[in-house]
Amino acid sequence: MKTSNPVLARLGQAAERERAAGYAQPGPYGQPGYPQQYPPQQPYPGGYGQPVAPPAVTPMTLDDVVVKTVLMLALLGASAAAAWVLVPDALVGVAWIGAAVVGLVLGLIISFSRMANPALVVAYSIIEGVFVGMVSKAFETLYDGIVLQAVVATFGVFFLMAMIYKARIIRATPKFARIMVAVIAGLFGVMLVNLVLSLFGVNTHLRDGSPLAIGFSLVCIVVASLSFVLNFADIEEGVRMGLPQRYAWTAAFGIVVGLVWLYIEILRLLSYFQGDD
Repeated sequence: MKTSNPVLARLGQAAERERAAGYAQPGPYGQPGYPQQYPPQQPYPGGYGQPVAPPAVTPMTLDDVVVKTVLMLALLGASAAAAWVLVPDALVGVAWIGAAVVGLVLGLIISFSRMANPALVVAYSIIEGVFVGMVSKAFETLYDGIVLQAVVATFGVFFLMAMIYKARIIRATPKFARIMVAVIAGLFGVMLVNLVLSLFGVNTHLRDGSPLAIGFSLVCIVVASLSFVLNFADIEEGVRMGLPQRYAWTAAFGIVVGLVWLYIEILRLLSYFQGDD
């Protein structure tokens, strides 16, 4: 079965070329079509009969993705805790906005890049941790205990979606993927417009605790939860296609992005029911 993800398709073709490089080398004087010997031989400068190791391409495994995801979450949590403690209350808003902008830029670079870049992914985890820490501190100041509730709910939803995907109750069909991509793009477009309008004092009632705001947050939570189905399917396909091990960072990045989005939406929804005191 071919993947419906065009990025994965391109990466799969690249992985196939990398694996092929380990089994066949160009013939003498650049002539194609000569299979590499076993063990590989290097005519020059070491002379005939001296083995040379072929390029090693270690394929990605599910364990690789789990380890990278846990590492990203650990960095994010440590960064969030450090920002919570070290950033003064007067600078929470500045740090919040600054981390959000930098995290968005890094996220876009990682998303549209065809190559896995562990350094960028690690940097994203740290910056996003500052963002999450500042948002959490602001909400916790207003509503005691809300952060713990949101964290428990976020991971509860994540593991529930993992079980649903494993049981194949929801499948990442090409149609499902197209709908999800369109809906996610639409939601982020609406949120961007709402943010711009709010800067000019226009209240769209999407984030003010009104029934419309509650409904919008519920929609965002459902879509964020369903996005994990796409993540799980992409990871499964990546392992099947033999993507190089470094792409586990990209897969982990996708999961962490979904977790942060889900956490922020759950945090916001819980705040609507906290009352004024």
